[in-house]
Amino acid sequence: MNSTEQGPVDEAMCDVVLIGAGIMSATLGLLLHRLQPDWTIRVYERLPGVAEESSDAWNNAGTGHAALCELNYTSERPDGTIDITKAIAINEQFQVSRQLWSHLVETGILGNPGSFINPVPHMTFVQGTDNVGYLRRRYRALSEHPLFASMQFSDDPDTIRRWAPLLIDSRPSGEAMAATRDVTGTDVDFGSLTRQLFDHLGAAGVHIGLNQEVRGLRQNPDSTWQLRIRNCHNRAETTTRARFVFVGAGGWALKLLHKARIPDARGYALLPISGRFLRCDNPDVTDRHDAKVYGKAPIGAPPMSMPHLDTRVVDGSRSILFGPYAGSSPKFLKNGSVLDLPRSIRAHNVTPLIAMAKDNLALVRLLVTELTASKSKKLKALREFVPTANPQDWSMITAGQRAQIVKKDPDRGGVLQFGTEVVAAQDGTIAAVLGASPGASTAVPIMLELLDRCFPEHRQQWAPALLEMIPTLGVSLSCNPALAERTMMATARTLHLSASTSSDSTP
Repeated sequence: MNSTEQGPVDEAMCDVVLIGAGIMSATLGLLLHRLQPDWTIRVYERLPGVAEESSDAWNNAGTGHAALCELNYTSERPDGTIDITKAIAINEQFQVSRQLWSHLVETGILGNPGSFINPVPHMTFVQGTDNVGYLRRRYRALSEHPLFASMQFSDDPDTIRRWAPLLIDSRPSGEAMAATRDVTGTDVDFGSLTRQLFDHLGAAGVHIGLNQEVRGLRQNPDSTWQLRIRNCHNRAETTTRARFVFVGAGGWALKLLHKARIPDARGYALLPISGRFLRCDNPDVTDRHDAKVYGKAPIGAPPMSMPHLDTRVVDGSRSILFGPYAGSSPKFLKNGSVLDLPRSIRAHNVTPLIAMAKDNLALVRLLVTELTASKSKKLKALREFVPTANPQDWSMITAGQRAQIVKKDPDRGGVLQFGTEVVAAQDGTIAAVLGASPGASTAVPIMLELLDRCFPEHRQQWAPALLEMIPTLGVSLSCNPALAERTMMATARTLHLSASTSSDSTP
């Protein structure tokens, strides 16, 4: 990045420090720069480039999470009906992200939309009579909602073959199966998106310090923060002061919150989980698959184990990922330390960790099973999705680390939380984002929540500019079908995405 600075800056006060150069910091930096252009912003990243951890294209599946295909957002009630509350909330959040990205394309801050977002249908594929019944009920519940009006359902193998031939080729006939498909789905290269946002910020005068690791945080009597920063090359240390600090350091966010000693971080712990995927770049295979296909996790398995066969578009080239194959690692970041987990344990979070482990034996078994799984077992899992898979076309890659939230629970002692959460000090001078999926896809609404919590005194002043960037801010699209349709169509046009669907569906 031509706009980044490599060296330290002086110790003068700045308004905002962003720790970590991923999609969260990029989004918050962009919003603050647009809302308050007179504020000084500094970014510190310990790696030699931005977006090299979880925001990197190959460190995540790139799913534009809109609850179109992910079954963990649509739970089944005891009476067999489907609860779509969470799916609606996730989809509304993604529409907010799309609106900001659309605005940034229109204003020239982001370049060609195809460099970071591409239309890729989202599908769900299940097998077995019970699962087919569940998927049919899920489709009926979702398709009646304006945010999911483009969804299609079929239990006809020929129709599913037209949608995704790799799923059906050489599969035995007579097997009960079904799929849903929504052509408004997307694949997002969050690495490219993050780099473009930081390019803009750097050109606008934001200091972006690479190879700079924040080693200490201390709050001053005047509520400002003093940060101790180490150069990763020569180990020279400098200090800087800030009125507000955002910790967007992925799994290391909790470590830095502990250093800051804010009471709001007490009771939080993290469970690090590594992900591995099989990757195929053979055009003979990739040209026959245009979808992100999610399946159903085994009974008792956690949501992160949902198998998915993902079309990826990175740097203009198409690939397919299959996974995830979960693994266990004590690191909180892919480029972290094996001491991350043990060093994060405190008296206030050891009980939640123990309680969580006792309640999640299925997850422990999954991690052990997949760690010890042979190559043939991994290939067998792939062939359950792609019966004709040739092992010579697929290679194993290690994706990014995911640090899942563990927090106190008054009834159970501790719970494992899947999702993303903002942790902020009571005085609003420091905040962090903990957790994983659907994080990147919902970075914009997450940062809007952070602005509201940490800068309430600016809420009225910033409202007009925020509405210019996100026209439906504060309005529920799910309660306004006409507005939902207009909004999705408008962002689809700007981002060069499909917003229509064919009629080959079966209710």
